Amino acid sequence: MKKLLIIFIAISTLATAQKKDITLDEIWNGTFSTERMNSLNSMNGDFYSLLNFDRNTKSSTVDKYNYATLDKVETIVNSNDLGEINYFESYDFNNDETKLILGTDSEPIYRHSSLGIFYVYDLASKSLQIIDTEKIQEPTFSPDSKKVAYAKNNNIFIKNLETNEVVQITSDGKKNQIINGICDWVYEEEFSFVRAFEWSVDSKNIAFIRFDETEVPTFSMEIVGNDLYPTQQVFKYPKAGEKNSVVTLHLYNASERKTTKIDLGKYEYIPRIKWTNNPEILSVMTLNRHQNNLKLHAVNALNFSSKVILDEVSKTYVDVHDNLTFLADNSFIWTSEKDGFNHLYYYSKEGKLINQITKGNWEVTDFFGINEKNKTIYYQSVEDGSINKTVYSIKLNGTAKKRLTNASGTNEASFSKNLNYFINTFSDANTPPVYTLHESNGKQLKEILNNNKLSQKLDSYNTSKKDFFVLTTKNGDFNAWMIKPSNFDSSKKYPMFMTQYSGPGSQSVSNTWNGANDYWYQHLAQQGYIVVCVDGRGTGFKGADFKKVTYKELGKYEVLDQIESAKELGKRPYIDENEIGIWGWSYGGFMSANCLFKGNDVFKMAIAVAPVTSWRFYDSIYTERYMQTPQENASGYDENSPLNFANFLKGNFLLVHGSGDDNVHVQNTMRLTNALIEANKPFDMAIYPDRTHGIYRGKNTRLHLYNKMTTFIQENLGEKE
Repeated sequence: MKKLLIIFIAISTLATAQKKDITLDEIWNGTFSTERMNSLNSMNGDFYSLLNFDRNTKSSTVDKYNYATLDKVETIVNSNDLGEINYFESYDFNNDETKLILGTDSEPIYRHSSLGIFYVYDLASKSLQIIDTEKIQEPTFSPDSKKVAYAKNNNIFIKNLETNEVVQITSDGKKNQIINGICDWVYEEEFSFVRAFEWSVDSKNIAFIRFDETEVPTFSMEIVGNDLYPTQQVFKYPKAGEKNSVVTLHLYNASERKTTKIDLGKYEYIPRIKWTNNPEILSVMTLNRHQNNLKLHAVNALNFSSKVILDEVSKTYVDVHDNLTFLADNSFIWTSEKDGFNHLYYYSKEGKLINQITKGNWEVTDFFGINEKNKTIYYQSVEDGSINKTVYSIKLNGTAKKRLTNASGTNEASFSKNLNYFINTFSDANTPPVYTLHESNGKQLKEILNNNKLSQKLDSYNTSKKDFFVLTTKNGDFNAWMIKPSNFDSSKKYPMFMTQYSGPGSQSVSNTWNGANDYWYQHLAQQGYIVVCVDGRGTGFKGADFKKVTYKELGKYEVLDQIESAKELGKRPYIDENEIGIWGWSYGGFMSANCLFKGNDVFKMAIAVAPVTSWRFYDSIYTERYMQTPQENASGYDENSPLNFANFLKGNFLLVHGSGDDNVHVQNTMRLTNALIEANKPFDMAIYPDRTHGIYRGKNTRLHLYNKMTTFIQENLGEKE
């Protein structure tokens, strides 16, 4: 028996030895990519469509599928059949799905916005009609399908598809001064929308937001490029405490060709406009500058009057969302944190609360829609644990709640337009994405796609389990995960490398499948590091109090929690308390710099990528939501700014930024660089020319970055062999 046991151990050791370590090249060349379904577009009835590309024929198609069977029903349009265009990159249907807008030759502007050439394709006649010979933005069918509205050169146009007549409904648009119907930079980035115009349901009116950014300070970036002389990118960027665009709401009557400005009272922002099911009533959200008072207005398109039907006030801030949903009678569903957790509420059309639909010490994280016939609502929540996301149904009156998907892990549902079916994407830390088809009652009909091949591939690599746990510190109980080396020996001490983001409402500790960074953490684990992530105070899905404790003091409690977490973890016998490092990107970079400076007796090294180094440098909407203005809260800005603690640096520090970052400007890194120079502190630095906030464009950019960071960790954390 002893001989057999020795042989078994030898075989097991040999099998482990034969497994490969994950390399950085493999991470960034797509070796571990998951198979995914194309983003589907739900159609009328029990159908959906997909945009497919055929590399062999170099063509693009819009194909129609049946939800119940997942079978392809027909090809709606094939670019090979279109004489004027070789391919298309986007498509949008009209209401009755008899026409499509096809987009080509797209050109990115900022994070969400782009320009392109667009055509209208008529399914019956198979004819193609160009909307405008110049590049335009956001072409949108009128509900009656007779017209298309779009933006060009900061103005709004309407094209009559029957007569080809084009009407320009605004004429004062001018770069860096006036924008009609398209968001300015800060709205796009922080309120997450681009198109700021909407057709009424009867096609008679267009509501639009006008941005006057004349007084907004200008920011400029030098673009190195490939030419002899660099160029300048110049755009309006309101930093905290500076002037914002003056935004106003306007209604354009298409038949009278008349525009009317709407009086909404006193406000700073118009973060959403949405027509109700009544063609005469437009809903409009407004916010004050502190973003702690959100009002929902009902605007009458006939007499241009405005009435506040919902007024939500917070001691901190009110989040803007896209969950406002009007029922046939114009009663509506709304989400709010007013009871301390994000939940669904039901209001009459006059704004009177009918009932709170969901309740409990957990958060609703997504709202999928309501089936008005059976008064059933579909939503996603973390009621099965704050690191898990599950899909549920519930009646409009708050009864008959039912779990529709797995409780453990992450479930993302894509419902059919009529809510009869949904495609669920499930993953957890050990299971790559699995796509399954379900009836609306949760019954699984079939598995569509899995990633078993990826799981099998990973079996040949040295990987470690991501262990989830709750870390108790003197500051509270925090969700955390840990990855240990695959040959972990509890009698040894290991260096620990911490990762975090920590921004308000964010979540880094979630039970979901790997992203690229997770493979990097596996790579580091095989180099002998324990990798840990802790979500401290200020992060999301644990209630408003937990999230909003950082109000007016970004970087205070979050940094304390990372420092205390490192201390607590350092007490474990297998972690070397003298060999602890931390890193982060963006908000996480702000955090890692602060942790190294303020926790210089705890952290030996840190990496900060594209960090905010003073919230005075960041945009108004995001920053003031959490901090108010620098004029009102100077201490909150300065007492937690890495700029003011550079002289505390003891450990090794790597500072990384893209010079073309239009979001977190390289100014942040340059100012911290100056502070470190003035303090005579040595540090390492890498600037990636013309790269934006994600530092990814260009050949081998990400591979180069992660090679650099990995080398820095190996040279500065842990004992040298």
